[in-house]
Amino acid sequence: MPFTIATWNINSVRLRAPLVSKLLQEEGPDVLCLQECKSPVDKIPLSDFAAFGYEHMCARGEKGYNGVAILSRLRLQEAGSEDFAALGHARHIAARLENGIVIHNFYVPAGGDVADREVNQKFGQKMDYLSEMQAYFQKEALQKSILVGDLNIAPLEDDVWDHKKLLKVVSHTPVEVEALVKIQEAGNWVDITRQDMPEGKLYSWWSYRAKDWDEADKGRRLDHIWATADIASAGHSSRVVRDARGWDKPSDHAPVFATFDL
Repeated sequence: MPFTIATWNINSVRLRAPLVSKLLQEEGPDVLCLQECKSPVDKIPLSDFAAFGYEHMCARGEKGYNGVAILSRLRLQEAGSEDFAALGHARHIAARLENGIVIHNFYVPAGGDVADREVNQKFGQKMDYLSEMQAYFQKEALQKSILVGDLNIAPLEDDVWDHKKLLKVVSHTPVEVEALVKIQEAGNWVDITRQDMPEGKLYSWWSYRAKDWDEADKGRRLDHIWATADIASAGHSSRVVRDARGWDKPSDHAPVFATFDL
């Protein structure tokens, strides 16, 4: 039975609850994974989303920062969470659907502005987080799993507006890309979005700093949907809902979708 999953860094689920509701109404994913919720779990407005059939949620939250949530109109059970790099942040939650598929929702640290852990503690935290993700997936040997989220890395040349100009910019540096590739290899993950759309520029994030984000189009593909190799062939119909970046008081990220025949 096919189901559609979406991932979206919402940049405050309470502030942008109307945008979440709009997406649920207009696009109707079966599962919506949110990052940067910036809310304790008990303050997430689940009743707003339940009105559209999304009665189930697994989440980790904290006041004002980070936070991840999985909203679903399909029944699910929490399947754990990990505090990689011992940051004490709400950056990961996992849930299991009734068909046995496990969904991992991640919000990887952004890493600050300087790609040097000696002068930038946040970059060191990001690299440690990625290293521990790799170790976790090497140990777990997952199957029937989907990984989504704001991974804060645009790995491919066509995942950024200018590959050469961004090689020293955090999110596209070679050391970050290498770390992400190691995670993919450790978990036997397949990038479903690029499996479906292998050619051409593709972005999911546009900075608030741009006066006209749409015309400037200086984006990066920071938001990802992966699947373990055993189910990757079931993934299809990937897309980025770019229009959402232009909604009233938007997140700087756009939702990314994929459908799985499972």
